[in-house]
Amino acid sequence: MSKPETFAFQAEINQLMSLIINTFYSNKEIFLRELISNASDACDKIRYQSLTNKDVLGDEQHLRVRVIPDKANKTLTIWDTGIGMTKADLVNNLGTIARSGTKAFMEAIESGGDMSMIGQFGVGFYSAYLVADRVVVASKHNDDEAHVWESSAGGTFTVAPLDDAEFPRGTRMILHLKEDQLEYLEERRVKDLIKKHSEFIGYDIELMIEKTTEKEVTDDDEEETKEGEEPKVQEVKEGEEKKTKKVKEVTKEYEVQNKNKPLWTRDPKDVTKEEYAAFYKAISNDWEDHLAVKHFSVEGQLEFRSVLYAPKRAPFDQFEPTKKRNNIKLYVRRVFIMDNCEDLCPDWLSFLKGVVDSEDLPLNISRENLQQNKILKVIKKNIVKKALDMFEEIAENKEDYEKFYEQFGKNLKLGIHEDSANRKKLCELLRYHSTKATEEPTALKDYVTRMGENQKSIYYITGDSKKKLENSPFLEEAKRRDVEVLFMVDPIDEYVMQQVKDFEDFKFVCLTKEGVKFDESEDEKKQREEDKAAYDKLCKQMKEILTEKVEKVVLTERLSTSPCILITSEFGWSAHMEQIMRNQALRDSSMSSYMVSKKTMEINPHHPIVKELRKRVDADQSDKTVKDLVYLLFDTALLTSGFNLEDPTTYAERIHRMIKLGLELGAEDDAESEPVPVAAAPATGTSSMEMVD
Repeated sequence: MSKPETFAFQAEINQLMSLIINTFYSNKEIFLRELISNASDACDKIRYQSLTNKDVLGDEQHLRVRVIPDKANKTLTIWDTGIGMTKADLVNNLGTIARSGTKAFMEAIESGGDMSMIGQFGVGFYSAYLVADRVVVASKHNDDEAHVWESSAGGTFTVAPLDDAEFPRGTRMILHLKEDQLEYLEERRVKDLIKKHSEFIGYDIELMIEKTTEKEVTDDDEEETKEGEEPKVQEVKEGEEKKTKKVKEVTKEYEVQNKNKPLWTRDPKDVTKEEYAAFYKAISNDWEDHLAVKHFSVEGQLEFRSVLYAPKRAPFDQFEPTKKRNNIKLYVRRVFIMDNCEDLCPDWLSFLKGVVDSEDLPLNISRENLQQNKILKVIKKNIVKKALDMFEEIAENKEDYEKFYEQFGKNLKLGIHEDSANRKKLCELLRYHSTKATEEPTALKDYVTRMGENQKSIYYITGDSKKKLENSPFLEEAKRRDVEVLFMVDPIDEYVMQQVKDFEDFKFVCLTKEGVKFDESEDEKKQREEDKAAYDKLCKQMKEILTEKVEKVVLTERLSTSPCILITSEFGWSAHMEQIMRNQALRDSSMSSYMVSKKTMEINPHHPIVKELRKRVDADQSDKTVKDLVYLLFDTALLTSGFNLEDPTTYAERIHRMIKLGLELGAEDDAESEPVPVAAAPATGTSSMEMVD
């Protein structure tokens, strides 16, 4: 055997190895990703050569990467049948010529970078020293004999000819693991790492595994004749069975770990539904099939391929703040980089699952660099665009879209709130129940087609439930005029309406806020003016009684059967929004004072109660019964308009007093009860309420 030649590492590489060996880096598992990626690159190189010269493959036609854990010798071997290295390559590539990236990598680490960036700088091989204290590399190139490179990273390495005439083309790297890194010899650990980082490498990754089988043997088979001893002769009686027992037999064999081939690299026309379903389950661990899939590639200045899936059901923790915000795995040239890249997909699309494989991003790009990477912004824009296309395709099937909207409708609404660029497209995907679509929700486009000739706005109302809204007094005039009103029962709808002002040039108008105007005939306008003049005195009197509780009292344009209602200003919070904000556990109450609207009381001039009140006020402005009735109407309007009562006890006492009046209970029956602390209590025994009643 020839004597090995000793070489000194180039100074910068020596520094790099010292840094790797001495660093405390928890994520040491990336070494396997780097070494398998290097092996895959070596297979790529020989494959490219074979396209023009088939003879370069020789006897070793099968391009693959083998991973061999050896617990007895505490070694992990990565063996590929790639292009291999000549002696000069071993000396230059693994030691004496510093890559331009060596210095750059060390500077990045010193400034707080991540060790997993190592491959980005072309020095991924040295990550082997994260887990090994000695590395032996045997390699054979078609242009040279086999040589072996060896180093314990002590500043030098040796290269010697390999005395193995049968050594095939390729590279075999043997890592002698450190005592505290022996976990990388465990079959389960290595399998998990290959699945996580290298599942879609284009060549078979074969892991040597141990299989234990039980075998039945007779005692005679098992007993071995000891050396120097005479064999014992035993008589076997006729009919006597030989005793058998089970023994464990351990065999070693190679098992391919990356059976799921990178489906996204194929033409979508060639992929079957079954293949998409199998691939979805492989990457998502979902037990159900997917609802829809979008398989696409982008070419031009930027190249990437992607497969996006919409699941059938939303995860139970979809909007939890601690939940992983992205389920799209990022690959660079089929090597897994990360699955939590938040810049790859907006929050509102966090339910999508899939893969993105870029040809342009650098391998092992750090999280810091990812955030500033322009390529990533283009990828994100394309993902959003294709996701919207996929949702439109789902919407073509009514049944599927119903399931999808039930699970992910909130996400679409969150998208409207956050993504101004795609707001118009997202609005087309919204579905709401309405006064005319009670069974099945309607799209905004369909609402517009049903609008009356003179209708200039899209009317909606927000609240807790469809049932509550169907009976809301706010709908009275709209129903009478046969105007369709959308029911928005999702709390997030309040936020959506803050962002969306119109749809197809029709303005959204909330029936619980100011600014509601229906088209009126000349006669109706004339009647309104007359009513306004007739009820002016009552409106002023009610405002004086309610003082700060309301901003003003006006005649209504939205009631036809109820006596009164409370509305909010056009740009403030609605009653429903006020309720949502009040229920926030960590709300900032200082903000509420700005946003809580002053209420406007609207009264219906055609209602008998309001007519009677007007008569009372016109006859005697100081009638004390009027005050009590106005308070009662105000409290009732608070409830019917969706607000909370400011003083439920006083309201209850007023109701009890009305019940007594209705039951004709006199003052003597009331003697034992506590006095009612209401300033508006009637002075005489006869209450005006009785007359109204």
